[in-house]
Amino acid sequence: MDRREFLKGTAATAALALTGGLSTARAEVDEFAALDGMAQAKLVRDGAVTPLELVDAAIARIERLNPKLNAVVFERFEKARAEAQGQLPDGPFRGVPYLIKDLSALEGEPLTYGARLFERNVAKADEGDVRLAKAAGFVMVGKSNTPEFGLLPTTESVLLGEAANPWNTDYHTGGSSGGAAAAVAAGMVPCANAGDGGGSIRIPASVCGLVGLKASRDRLAAQNPSRLPVSLSVRMAVTRTVRDTAQILNATEKKGDNATFDPVGYVAGPSSRRLKIAYYTETGIGTDADSEVKFALEDTAQLCRDLGHEVIDSAPPFDARAMEEHFMALWSGGVVPIVNNARLIGLRQWRLIGKRRGLEPWTIGLAEFFEERERQNPGQFDRSVAFFKEAEAIYADYFSQFDVILTPVLRKPPLRLGELGADLPFEQMYERTLDYSVYTGNYNGVGNCAISLPLGWSSNGLPIGSQFAARTGDERTLLELSYELEQARPWADKWAPYSAVRM
Repeated sequence: MDRREFLKGTAATAALALTGGLSTARAEVDEFAALDGMAQAKLVRDGAVTPLELVDAAIARIERLNPKLNAVVFERFEKARAEAQGQLPDGPFRGVPYLIKDLSALEGEPLTYGARLFERNVAKADEGDVRLAKAAGFVMVGKSNTPEFGLLPTTESVLLGEAANPWNTDYHTGGSSGGAAAAVAAGMVPCANAGDGGGSIRIPASVCGLVGLKASRDRLAAQNPSRLPVSLSVRMAVTRTVRDTAQILNATEKKGDNATFDPVGYVAGPSSRRLKIAYYTETGIGTDADSEVKFALEDTAQLCRDLGHEVIDSAPPFDARAMEEHFMALWSGGVVPIVNNARLIGLRQWRLIGKRRGLEPWTIGLAEFFEERERQNPGQFDRSVAFFKEAEAIYADYFSQFDVILTPVLRKPPLRLGELGADLPFEQMYERTLDYSVYTGNYNGVGNCAISLPLGWSSNGLPIGSQFAARTGDERTLLELSYELEQARPWADKWAPYSAVRM
């Protein structure tokens, strides 16, 4: 029996059915491009394919699609092929090709953080999120594009270059997990490593039409190392299907005596429970969502009502101006040590490079912004820690009244490349960035879980994500609702024009 005949057998047919299947003509080109991670892993478990065959197919897709998208910035194809032929861990994604964001350390591979200052840096060991991905069975085929230090909601660094959106390559991919999102949206890999410190999973998921979950603070076994007094970041993934996200959460959450929350486990489908959903599109600082975003979110709210959930018009439960001030204190303060020690960092790499040649205006501007505010009113960190402790209590009270909050992910539809370009002055970038990504950073500050789902579209055919948030530790509710919405309005069979399935 040859491959084509085998793939028509029961094991492969079941796997294909889970993501809408492939036409015969398309299957002859690439049998795996439209399959999510769990479907690909099932083929491996059932003996229909080998990990090497999945990896080779992914490599071929990357080589074909990446020149225009610039989603993958470092390849490790031969290492991936060797690993695929070795003894892989028997995890839920055994043999599935995967990308690691260039903010996470993958042993022996470049770790530039998207910055010229670290252009020659190589990781000496795997970071925690990478170790968990390997334990889940993923095979790392390369590293994905990111803005400098992951500090922007776009992926257009001087060092790594622009990542282009597969839905329209004149537009950006979001950030900071923009390369990961572009690669998954294009079908290079079924899912990819991502991190979220202010929206960096949810924003690219929204812009590229994917599922993006920011887990609760302290939910995951591998937290992003942080010098900040409040940990903002989590590291998980962007995916095409809810079940891939659910299984990745299952594979990466804390369990046993180490668990902060009761483990979620693998959430396999929707619940019959009907939810009370708070809904708003206003930002709390005197603006509302762009008309196209508002239309998409109202459509999502109506879908929830049609499914029997109670959707109640509400408003942000916090002082949005204060939230912005204290989030930016943490966000900007985190880069001060890098900027102030740029020359020393260069010397440790045997390079004569300082902050002006090694860092972008946005990074330098953030450090200067923090230091100027600190001179005027010392103690920003302490005030921000106190603020977010109070905000956590406010959200806890809010979630005693509602199960879920529904808002936009971004205030506008996806931006064109260059609208948040690396060469723009800091003041202009500051205004545009905060206006664009006003709905996401609050959940990083207070630690709640939140997810972006690809339920809306702009008038020119670009994705507009809907953001659902729940109380800290309640990822189960988000995943069960996400399954229900995915079934009501399937998105896995919608593919970008510039993708492995459409080209």
